[in-house]
Amino acid sequence: MERKTFSFLLLLLLVLASDVAVERGEAKTCMTKKEGWGRCLIDTTCAHSCRKQGYKGGNCKGMRRTCYCLLDC
Repeated sequence: MERKTFSFLLLLLLVLASDVAVERGEAKTCMTKKEGWGRCLIDTTCAHSCRKQGYKGGNCKGMRRTCYCLLDC
């Protein structure tokens, strides 16, 4: 019985150690300026326009409120 318990604990330790060792990476998000876009007033309009062009989304940024589209780097 004691040997089974030790084996189980050793197996559990190995599983937990391997889970910690695996690096889970997320894709970085990059921004690109949307060309041909006037003043960006509403984030949702910018995001919708960017999604229609195949990007992940979009946001209005900066003093001039320019539309920037988001994509995975």
